[in-house]
Amino acid sequence: MKKRLEKLDGILVAPGFGDRGIEGKIKGVQYAREHNIPFLGICLGLQCAVVEYARNVLGLPHAASSEVNPNTIDPVIDKMEDQKDLTNLGGTMRLGAYECKLKKDSKSYSAYEKKKISERHRHRYEINSNYIKSLEDAGMKAVGFNPATELVEIMEIPSHPWFVGVQFHPEYKSTVETPHPLFVAFIEACIEERKKQTSKTYKLLEIAN
Repeated sequence: MKKRLEKLDGILVAPGFGDRGIEGKIKGVQYAREHNIPFLGICLGLQCAVVEYARNVLGLPHAASSEVNPNTIDPVIDKMEDQKDLTNLGGTMRLGAYECKLKKDSKSYSAYEKKKISERHRHRYEINSNYIKSLEDAGMKAVGFNPATELVEIMEIPSHPWFVGVQFHPEYKSTVETPHPLFVAFIEACIEERKKQTSKTYKLLEIAN
């Protein structure tokens, strides 16, 4: 894992369903978090980030999404209560555009440069609100909320150079001519971190010489 990731300028964990490759994605998130590599998690990517943080920072080794492990004792990712009795798969999904309010002291607000946004969704599982306070107390902050339901849409780690996870799909609104603000901010963070690493290399070379 280290050999594959240590030279990367950024790590993006993309959307998906089910348990395929999930533990590898969680390890990738952990590497990005622990090595200060810019990270962007989209939908499942956000959920992997929350699971990783719960396991390795909160000390909940069995934390999981109930999609992957329905019997987990710590379902940090779960269906909303009003979805659990539905059997029609389409009825259990949150689809379409929803508003999101951003906290001003966040990377996401800096990217959008506005307090209220609207983004498209396509998912069944949400961050379990029962764990939000514990996550925040441990350093992972909820910075984006749906104003109607109070569901968390965006999580960040302020102490990290750039660590952002979003429940929605920014790729749905991104084009070549008008790239999504989060993608632009993510790439800028990757470039900035690369400059820092290059500067460190030059300093080491100067010392060696």
